Amino acid sequence: MPVQKAVVLASIGLHARPAAVFVKAVTGTGLPVTIRKSGMEGVDARSLLEVMTADFDYGCEVELSITDSAADTPSGLRTAQQALRMLAELLESQGAR
Repeated sequence: MPVQKAVVLASIGLHARPAAVFVKAVTGTGLPVTIRKSGMEGVDARSLLEVMTADFDYGCEVELSITDSAADTPSGLRTAQQALRMLAELLESQGAR
């Protein structure tokens, strides 16, 4: 299963606009991305409601993942890894303004 760690750097965490920007980017990948933080089950990163209610605060380390079945070919695995890197970079750039 492709996995990528990132830190949420939006000053308000993944709420309101930062969450909407993130979810839109996830949806744009067309992949079933899950986001989780330590001590909790992963949530569907394509769902704004799930992302916002999971309470990913500023500075929180998260783990982004995609199921093996969505990346079961070499090209699918590369695509999944690239998508996760892009999403991690987005989370870590939202604090830069």
